[in-house]
Amino acid sequence: QGSELSGWAMGRWTYEGIDLNHNFADLNTALWDAEDNDLVPHEFPNHYIPIPEYYTFANATVAPETRAVIDWMQRYPFVLSANLHGGELVVTYPFDMTRTYWKAQELTPTADDGVFRWLATVYATSNLAMASEERRLCHYDDFMRFGNIINGANWHTVPGSMNDFSYLHTNCFEITVELSCDKFPHVSELPTEWENNRESLLLYMEQVHRGIKGVVQDSDTGQGIANAVISVDGINHDIRT
Repeated sequence: QGSELSGWAMGRWTYEGIDLNHNFADLNTALWDAEDNDLVPHEFPNHYIPIPEYYTFANATVAPETRAVIDWMQRYPFVLSANLHGGELVVTYPFDMTRTYWKAQELTPTADDGVFRWLATVYATSNLAMASEERRLCHYDDFMRFGNIINGANWHTVPGSMNDFSYLHTNCFEITVELSCDKFPHVSELPTEWENNRESLLLYMEQVHRGIKGVVQDSDTGQGIANAVISVDGINHDIRT
């Protein structure tokens, strides 16, 4: 059909008919309900939010690929991630789901909005295609006006996204990179796509060295303390060692 003529939904669903992009557990709603009832964080956690029981049932509509990725995330303490999409030139950051459930678009920042905006900007400003002054619009949205980054929910709501799940269930900060106008680039275009994204990928990975690093130790024994909760004043989202 041609690289820019295929529909956005082509190839999106698995053999079982599941959209993996919306298949993670919705932890946002539980958090926001608890916040509205002033239960966070003394009665309801602001991080490491547990997966709802219904999601773990054998008959739940959860793809085996999704279950495998969640198991992978629970075994390894990732702190930085990105998932790569095609069809646009923009970097999106959480939250992906609108807080007002009936709204298709709504600015819905996380407690770590400044960090996420930085991470998205690092990728967008070093991506050759996004940073080009000669670039054209992919479709209808002019993301260049916003530095080629946008809050995911302010673009279009995505309940059950991997970005939101990573942030709320693990220590991992994750963004989405829409890395090409073409959802299905021709083979001949792949070297150019690689050059457009190579430096961005490297710079993005280097961001793991930002922030505070160290080991939380018992002051008497010097032993490391596993799963110590670290809180930062003014940020209602803790992390764990």
